Amino acid sequence: MSSRLQHQLDPVNGILLLDKELGISSNRALQQVKRLFNARKAGHTGSLDPLASGLLPVCFGEATKLSQYLLDSDKRYLTSLRFGETTATGDAEGEIIECQPVDISLTQLEQALNKFCGVIEQIPPMYSALKKDGQPLYKLARQGIDVERNPRSVEIFDLDIISFDGVTVELTIHCSKGFYIRSLAFDVGEALGCGAHVTKLRRTSVGNFNIEQAITYKDLIAMEPHQRLAQLLPLDAGIGHMQSASLTDDASYYFCQGQEARTADELKMGLVRVYVEDGGFIGIGEAVPGRRIKPKRLLSSNV
Repeated sequence: MSSRLQHQLDPVNGILLLDKELGISSNRALQQVKRLFNARKAGHTGSLDPLASGLLPVCFGEATKLSQYLLDSDKRYLTSLRFGETTATGDAEGEIIECQPVDISLTQLEQALNKFCGVIEQIPPMYSALKKDGQPLYKLARQGIDVERNPRSVEIFDLDIISFDGVTVELTIHCSKGFYIRSLAFDVGEALGCGAHVTKLRRTSVGNFNIEQAITYKDLIAMEPHQRLAQLLPLDAGIGHMQSASLTDDASYYFCQGQEARTADELKMGLVRVYVEDGGFIGIGEAVPGRRIKPKRLLSSNV
């Protein structure tokens, strides 16, 4: 982007909780809101497939420096799985590649699902944004190329059956980062001997953010510019689970220069939200012995 065009964009900073609609990619949703806010810089924190709707946190400006901490957050989903049909993609967008009869009791379903609660090893689906030699796996899959994927440790913290009609089950799932609902559908279908795929997927929370706080693109369009800006959450909104500490003006100066700084606060070892004495948020640090904080991610001083 030329410097001239860059100057025409606005230095927007903050976090928008977007309720992504069905049928569009996360990147397209990101570009839509970025244009709407006329923002210089924006990024989302974890893709949702076009088939999926729900919570997509969008970080603007300096908030992009903190996006990794949202990517690492646990997630909650509302999903529906259909038994008896296996698809090429693991969801309803893919071609049906196998049909099998379904004869499942609720008890059998509960027993199968319970096997996947807790920490498990999960093989990511080919239709995913994971990369092999720089190429997203889904692009390779569309070419008919199947790549060996290593299993990864993921966790289901909680799983509840909302409804089950003998063929389709609706579930709520609370899981760790990196968990694939499509892989769960495939694995549960295999365990029950009839196959399964995802027919509905909606993300309802990311870390301490939930879908009730989110806003749709259509609602944003209907707003005046100042109303849209009012929808943005502060830069530190997504890291409220971290301990916090304040620094004097002198200490914050050295901290912002990339040096360790001393605080009067009692801290446990680990990540810290760091503020100056007047309450301004200046970045994330790591508490080290001696009541000192080592800079990890610094924000621009002119935010």
